[in-house]
Amino acid sequence: MTTLFISDLHLDAERPAITALFGRFIEEEARGAEALYILGDLFEAWVGDDDPSDAGRYVADRLAALRARGVPVYFQRGNRDFLLRADYAARAGMTILPDPAVILLHGQPTLLMHGDLLCTDDVAYQQFRAQTRDPRWQAQFLAQPLAARLAFAQQARTASQARHAELQSQGSMEAITDVAPGTVRDTLARFGVDTLVHGHTHRPAVHALDVDGRACRRIVLGDWYEQGSVLRVDAEGARLESL
Repeated sequence: MTTLFISDLHLDAERPAITALFGRFIEEEARGAEALYILGDLFEAWVGDDDPSDAGRYVADRLAALRARGVPVYFQRGNRDFLLRADYAARAGMTILPDPAVILLHGQPTLLMHGDLLCTDDVAYQQFRAQTRDPRWQAQFLAQPLAARLAFAQQARTASQARHAELQSQGSMEAITDVAPGTVRDTLARFGVDTLVHGHTHRPAVHALDVDGRACRRIVLGDWYEQGSVLRVDAEGARLESL
């Protein structure tokens, strides 16, 4: 059987066609899978499990039905949905994994990450990440009214777009927002595995690299802004493809 990996769907009300594509993927292909792994940024923004968004309800219904059919669903938080918690995971039938996490994939230890921890050259983002992962910051944020949290998410999105435009104009966008090669090698060495699967950078590819004399590979999942991206892994190997 095939194990499926996806990430960076960024689902929200403004892109109903991609939400519908996700629904078809769940109902047609994923129902026959051994397991489904979602490596972060399932949603464009997530301000708390009490958000009554149509996209959140649609996804929870589809994933819960998939889990009821016997297909386990695993989820890692991304930089957009790091506030997704146990209440929503239970509604969707998902098991939340830590980031990073090592799984056995057809007998081979495999490291799973969202990928933002690998982008250590983006110092400003890493500082923001550290702040927003602080349990005290999260508790204070989630205690605010829903409308205030939604407004914050919109402001954060606007600021992120402005910063990306600035980096693009400076010609540093590619270098700053991609993974740092040294951090990738250090991470593979620390976990002692040969395969790393992650998303976040929206640069789908399979990279071969040497880590302390070991032949390793880094598989990068693509985003779902214009199409679907899925990694299919079975006993025959791994295939990174577009829907």
